[in-house]
Amino acid sequence: MNAVARRTAAALAGRRVWLCDLDGTLVDSAPAHEAAFRAALAEISPELPGSFDYSAHMGASTRQVVEGLGVDPLLVTGVIRRKQRLYRAYVRDGAVAVLPGAYRLLTLLADRGHAAYLVTSGSRDSVTRVLEACALTGYFRGVLTADDVACSKPDPGFYRQACDLWAVDPAGAVVLEDSAHGVASAVGAGLLTLQVHGTAPAAGAVPVRDLEEIISLLGVSDMSDTDGISGMEASDMESPDMEENTLG
Repeated sequence: MNAVARRTAAALAGRRVWLCDLDGTLVDSAPAHEAAFRAALAEISPELPGSFDYSAHMGASTRQVVEGLGVDPLLVTGVIRRKQRLYRAYVRDGAVAVLPGAYRLLTLLADRGHAAYLVTSGSRDSVTRVLEACALTGYFRGVLTADDVACSKPDPGFYRQACDLWAVDPAGAVVLEDSAHGVASAVGAGLLTLQVHGTAPAAGAVPVRDLEEIISLLGVSDMSDTDGISGMEASDMESPDMEENTLG
């Protein structure tokens, strides 16, 4: 394990609260979201789906995406509801899968007495259906959705509200995100942020390959108190915007 990975593990050692994103982080929902968006948009404007790139909107709420596409304000609410209905049908049909390592990671956190919370841009109804369909409901002490917050990721207010809601000290927490929108929100709120499954590193985050790598890092963090990882190494990871926050 390289020195940066060891510093990451050391930084994780003292943190007992995990704020987790859902889509793209714990579940593979992107194909279902994209299909639902394309179908809903095609119903109001056949040319819109041709230029729609869901990857550019990952981490944003459905309303944020629809409004950002320039949909007629009179049609926005209808498009949102249609997209959500389509997505929920995909969820019901089993189109959303749990990503490798998600069950193992969440079980490990629970076994260690760490608190896991869900902080997601999804709607309350959609998120509830995904958690039930993917057997993830029992892993989280609380769930914060786009329906509960006035702002959307990448606004730091999203994660600040999560910290306020659950009385979370940012110094004792770590965020698990995948998208640039989510990372920006978490880093802006002063939280140490791991970016998993990212196609491109987002500013301020510690990129990790996948959930299995996080499990490995947690194994090292268990040894950090006796393995000679210094406080200096751990402190190198304290600021989310430091250039050292990379696993190479």
